[in-house]
Amino acid sequence: MSKKNGLADPFRLKPFDSDDKQLLRVVIETPKGSRNKFAFNLDERIFELKKVLPAGMTFPYDFGFVPSTKADDGDPVDVLVLMDEPAFAGCVLSCRPIGVIEGEQGDKKDKERNDRIIAVEKDAHSWADVKAISDLGKEFCRELEEFFVNYHKLSGEQYRVLALTGTKGTGSSSKTREIRDAMRDRNR
Repeated sequence: MSKKNGLADPFRLKPFDSDDKQLLRVVIETPKGSRNKFAFNLDERIFELKKVLPAGMTFPYDFGFVPSTKADDGDPVDVLVLMDEPAFAGCVLSCRPIGVIEGEQGDKKDKERNDRIIAVEKDAHSWADVKAISDLGKEFCRELEEFFVNYHKLSGEQYRVLALTGTKGTGSSSKTREIRDAMRDRNR
């Protein structure tokens, strides 16, 4: 397939909402409730099936990435988005970050960070009162952590949660500040 015939390149998008720099832009790869894990293939400019989860396991919420970013694992920064209804692969959302699941993947010798921002879509009614990850409750957060541990286990990888971070009342975290700082440095 010719690159000209593929989809637009979501990696070229800016990471922050143009009207509100506190909002991250998130490109959805995998919708809530899907057993199919999709990923954007930059070379082909298409969303393609990466893996299929086993029966009974689905993505608990929409999962995507912040465009124009690069995490420690070399991929764009991952985001799990809480919203009222599932989006679709390729949909761009404006989201307010509420915290981060800090984690690492790999074995004892070869570990790399793989953090996941937790964010709320800006117009989500059911999640409007959630301002920080602590507002979700301990059991809810534990279930999110377990999803990522089990997701990696399917590929024979180990994922270890290091911390759950987010400052009450700020709607921000060190990870989102890192994204803002990196983008400010890139645009100088």
